[in-house]
Amino acid sequence: MSKTATSRKPTVGLTPDAPRPSRIRREPPPIEKPKELRTYVSSEREQWVVTVGVLLFALAIFIITFGVSEYTK
Repeated sequence: MSKTATSRKPTVGLTPDAPRPSRIRREPPPIEKPKELRTYVSSEREQWVVTVGVLLFALAIFIITFGVSEYTK
């Protein structure tokens, strides 16, 4: 016949000694008002930034090309 297993470890009490903390229901955060989108202003500014960036890049390439041509002369 089989014997019941005896463990040498003490049993763990799973019942909490302290009372459970209360669960306070909090109000959800207020809904934010939708902000007005200024697509015309931001789009116009993006166009200026891109234009200036392209012109500066072209100027840099021109200066580098001019410098290399003067150096190899």
